[in-house]
Amino acid sequence: MPVIEVQGLHKRYGDKVAVDDISFDVERGEIFGVLGPNGAGKTTTVECLEGLRKPDRGRLSVLGLDPRHETAELRQRLGVQLQESRLPDKIRVIEALDLYASFYREPADIEKLLGLLGLAEKRDTPYKKLSGGQKQRLSIALALIGSPEIAILDELTTGLDPQARRDTWELIENVRDQGVTIVLVTHFMEEAERLCDRIAVIDAGRIVAIDTPAGLVAGVDNEQRIRFRPSAPLEDAQFTALREVRRVEHHGPQVVITGSGNVLQAVASVLARNQIIAGDLRVDQASLDDAFVALTGKKLD
Repeated sequence: MPVIEVQGLHKRYGDKVAVDDISFDVERGEIFGVLGPNGAGKTTTVECLEGLRKPDRGRLSVLGLDPRHETAELRQRLGVQLQESRLPDKIRVIEALDLYASFYREPADIEKLLGLLGLAEKRDTPYKKLSGGQKQRLSIALALIGSPEIAILDELTTGLDPQARRDTWELIENVRDQGVTIVLVTHFMEEAERLCDRIAVIDAGRIVAIDTPAGLVAGVDNEQRIRFRPSAPLEDAQFTALREVRRVEHHGPQVVITGSGNVLQAVASVLARNQIIAGDLRVDQASLDDAFVALTGKKLD
């Protein structure tokens, strides 16, 4: 059984429809991404799952509980990292964890959590003196302090520098390896592609696709483009005769071969037989960004 089931979720603010009758399931143990631009309805969707907002209609089940009527029990089993949150400047890391641990029946081992998130050396550091990446680690720790079965992480790495972002991604993979199901709300394409087992692409309050990252890309374009500078001339017919090749183009000294399937291996075999070296070799293929543009008609990042 899925750990999250959503059927026909609808939420309106005045004349604006924020979430327009969306449906999806989340399986136990996966990282499920909710990907879309700001204002698409991502945060409203997860706030309904968390019990922070009441939908106008639709059926919701999180761990078999209704977030609208069983909020207290749900919060014992659900961890949440909000899109925006702050702590008092002077509260120390260990004090924040002790405080949040007191809210739960079965809190996690604080020392183990500090080690998992790389905060052991910062246990006595005031919140104000933490770096952006360390504050984000602490927010994740607070989401996990109740030993949740599901963690909802909203815009996890917004505002972090590239290195801190990648460090945080590694932490999330470690958290999933501990058995926690994760719902990850993001507008970062690379983040979704790196972390998510499946992704719901949401735009203007509607889900336009749900699939694995590879499945979303394959549904748009499975072509590959091989670019190289051959060390000696070679007839195009040697490439066009390959069933994997669709076309051959020339851009000055550069050859561009477009194809699908095992086109790279096929082209490499032709080059090897003719003892030709492929200089400046590059292989381009469709990305999740291309899939998003095809699905929504707009770029995200």
